[in-house]
Amino acid sequence: MDTEKSGKDFIRANIDEDNASGRFDGAVHTRFPPEPNGFLHLGHAKSIVLNFGVAKEYGGLCNLRFDDTNPEKEDSSYVDAIREDVKWLGGKWDDREYYASDYFDKLYEYAEELIRRGKAYVDDLSADEIREYRGTLTEPGRNSPWRDRSVEENLDLFRRMKAGEFPDGSRVLRAKIDMASPNLVMRDPTLYRIRNAKHHRTGEQWHIYPMYDYAHCLSDSIEGITHSLCTLEFVNNRELYDWILDALGVYHPRQIEFARLNLAHTILSKRKLIQLVREGHVKGWDDPRMPTLSGLRRRGAPPEAIREFVNRVGVARADSTVDYGMLEYCIREKLNETSPRAMAVLDPVRVVIENYPEDKIEEFDMPYHPEKPEFGSRIVPFARELYIERDDFRLNPPPKFHRLSPGSEVRLRYAYIIKCRDVVLDDDGNVVEIRCEYDPDSRGGKTSDGRKVKGTIHWTAAKTAKKAEVRLYDKLFLTADPNDVPEGQDFTANLNPRSLETREAWIEPALAKAKPGDVFQFERLGYFRADEDSAENKPVFNRAVTLRDTWAKLESANRDRKAG
Repeated sequence: MDTEKSGKDFIRANIDEDNASGRFDGAVHTRFPPEPNGFLHLGHAKSIVLNFGVAKEYGGLCNLRFDDTNPEKEDSSYVDAIREDVKWLGGKWDDREYYASDYFDKLYEYAEELIRRGKAYVDDLSADEIREYRGTLTEPGRNSPWRDRSVEENLDLFRRMKAGEFPDGSRVLRAKIDMASPNLVMRDPTLYRIRNAKHHRTGEQWHIYPMYDYAHCLSDSIEGITHSLCTLEFVNNRELYDWILDALGVYHPRQIEFARLNLAHTILSKRKLIQLVREGHVKGWDDPRMPTLSGLRRRGAPPEAIREFVNRVGVARADSTVDYGMLEYCIREKLNETSPRAMAVLDPVRVVIENYPEDKIEEFDMPYHPEKPEFGSRIVPFARELYIERDDFRLNPPPKFHRLSPGSEVRLRYAYIIKCRDVVLDDDGNVVEIRCEYDPDSRGGKTSDGRKVKGTIHWTAAKTAKKAEVRLYDKLFLTADPNDVPEGQDFTANLNPRSLETREAWIEPALAKAKPGDVFQFERLGYFRADEDSAENKPVFNRAVTLRDTWAKLESANRDRKAG
C-alpha cells in the first residue's frame, strides 16, 4: 500500500493490508509489554500511545502485559507505578492485565517440546565461552561441544535445572539453529537461564527463567496478539520471533518495528536513569527534571500534551532526534487552554504608593482566564505597599522598555496606573524600594484623559501576599546529546548545574489554597503546578514550562563556559 497516498503511517498501512487479506480475520489486538524494573519514560509513552491508539482506531483490544522474566531486577512497586502511568496517559486495558509469569508453566512445556523436536539443548558453556563461540559479524560461530546431546539427556538436565540442582550460570537452554547464520541473534540463542532468585509473584517456585525473546513471542501467541509493535532494536530479533513460533507450530502474530523516540537534551536509557537516581543527581524517579512519566506529571505536563507530542513525532522506520522545544510547545499549548491565571512575584522588590491611604485595603474581582468566563474569578487585595518583579524596573531603561522606570508610568494588572517618583538604593547601588504615586481615576487600568500607557505588570499586595517556594526547572543536560563527552567521562559530565533553581516567592492569596496537582499560569512568568511537598503554611510550585523559549540563553552560556 502507498502510505503517502493513504495518509497513514506504515504500521497502519500494514494493518490495513492484513485486514484486506483476512490474515487475522480483520482483528487488531496489540499489547504494551513493560518490564517492571523501573519507571516508564517518554520512550514508553510512544509505545503506549501507539499500541492503545491503534487498537482503539480499529475497534480492537490492547493488553497490558508485564514482562517479569528477570526476578533480580523486578519489584511490585514498579508494577503499581506502571499501572498508574499507563492510566494517566489514557491507556485502558479493562481485565486484560497479564504477566509473563502467568505463562511460566506453559513456557516450560514449550521448551520441553523444542527439546523433543531436536530444536533445543542444554549447554554447559559459561557466558564468556558462549560469547567466544558465537563468532563475529565477519566470522561464523562454532558449535558448542554439548550441542549434540541426546534428547533424553537434555530433558533430564533441563528438568534438574528446573528442580534447582545447579548453581546460577552453570547451564543454559539454547535453541539449536545455525552457528553460521549471518544474523548473530540466530546463533543458538539462549532460551532459559538458571536464576535461584525469589520472584515478586511466583516466589521461590522457579529456579529457571525464560529469556525475553523466548517469553515475548510465546506470550503474544498465547494472548492472541495480532500485531506485535516493537522498537527498531528488535528488528534483528524478528527472525528468532518467527523461528520459535514456527518451530512449535503455534499461532503466529506479526512483529512490526518502528523507530524509538529520541529527545534532545534527554537520556532515555533505563540504565542511565537508574544511575541518575542512585548517584543522587536527581531526587527520585519522579523528580520533575526526569523524562519519566511520573516526573513529567509532577512537573505539570498534562497527559493530553504528551499524547499530542507523540502524535506530532509520528511513526517512522528510521531513528531520529526530536528537538526538546517540541515537547515544551505541546505542554505550553495545552496548559494555555486549561490553566487559570493568577499572580506571583518570584524576584520581588517593594513598591510604596505614597498617595494611597496607609490603612486601606481594596479588593479587585479578577477573572481566572480573560477569554474563559466559565473559569470564574477570585478576589485579589490591593494596598499601599506592593511587590513587583525586579526585572520590571530599570534605573536606566533600554530603548522600548515599557515597564517601570524613574518618571515613567505602568499599569498594574487589573488595578491602577502608577508612576515612579523616587528610588531607594542600598550601599551597593541595588534598588530596595520604589516610591510611586497612583492615579485614583485609573481603576481597572484605564486612563480618564486618554493618555497612552503601554506597559502592564503583575504584582502582589505586601500585606496579604503569602510566601511560597517556587522551583524553576530547566533541561537536565546542557548538550543536545548528553552522551557526547570527552574520553574518560560519562554522560553526567553534561548535567546542567542550573536545572533546578529554588526561590522564595510572594503569591496572591488564592494561590495559597491550591491543592497538589493544580496548575496555574503565573501571569507573564509561566505555568506552575502545586507540588505534593506543599505545606499548609507554605505552598510549593513546580514550573512546568515557561511562556516562551529561554533555552537559547543557557546554550549561549554553555558555549561561553566551554570557550573559557
